[in-house]
Amino acid sequence: MRQQRSRKPFPTHIVVFLLPAVAIYTIFMIWPLLDSLRLSLVGGSGAQAGQFVGLQNYHTLLTDPQWAPRFWGALRNNLIFFAIHMLVQNPIGLLLAVLLNARVLRGRAIYRTLLFAPTMLSVVIVGFIWQLILSPLWGVAGGMLKLVGLGGLYQPWLGLERTALPTLSLISVWQFVGIPMMLFLTALLAIPEELDEAARVDGAGAWRAFWSIKFPLILPTVGIVTVLTFVGNFNAFDLIYSVKGALAGPNFSTDLLGTLFYRTFFGFQLQAGNPPMGTTVAMMIFLIILAGVLLYLFVWQRRVLTYEL
Repeated sequence: MRQQRSRKPFPTHIVVFLLPAVAIYTIFMIWPLLDSLRLSLVGGSGAQAGQFVGLQNYHTLLTDPQWAPRFWGALRNNLIFFAIHMLVQNPIGLLLAVLLNARVLRGRAIYRTLLFAPTMLSVVIVGFIWQLILSPLWGVAGGMLKLVGLGGLYQPWLGLERTALPTLSLISVWQFVGIPMMLFLTALLAIPEELDEAARVDGAGAWRAFWSIKFPLILPTVGIVTVLTFVGNFNAFDLIYSVKGALAGPNFSTDLLGTLFYRTFFGFQLQAGNPPMGTTVAMMIFLIILAGVLLYLFVWQRRVLTYEL
């Protein structure tokens, strides 16, 4: 007769250790998300207030002449905000990481601290300081440009529709460039020095050694920085609100999805809020971020793994 295999006891200790984390995550993440989804499916005003309306709020947000221009305008501004961070912040962060990784540079710890310091400042303080610097009345930006012969280039950048959003984006870049810098620097420090030395022995210069050896090895970090930038930018709210308020002026030129959600959900000035429509905006933000993260997981990460293999 075959010996009966002894059944392994159920790992109750795993359940005991996981239960508190799962309970906390469910209470503060899963349940609010499901409740937000429920709220986005009910009417917000008029005769349909509080009644189930299905996807009508989404249809209204995307097509109604009152709502659609604000939503698509905020989405466009968010894409511009993200593009500036991708094209300015992350390349500068990579360049700074490469410079800080150089052996010939002295005082690297001091430079790392100074470059990362703005990241730890409050966004409200950063917005207030840059408002003072760029103010056409008492700001120092105009005087500093005059000292170097570029006074004619000075404009009230935060007050013009065509320049307000790029200016706020560059302020955000200045504050948060330390995050991609530290992530790239950590990845570069993990690369064995023997690889760099072998490349130098084979006659490769510093530029060739970086692009041919180091950069392919930090591609996973490039993907992580990209998805973190995407998620952070599409959750952006505080800098725009602290500098331009809920209306995101001038003429909604700095309006992002975060400020649109705030203005819709809580209301502004004398206009009452519309929680179901505000939650619909929030769910659209969630879907956009989810699409970006899934794109990273199923396209970029697979491509990097294939490249490494």
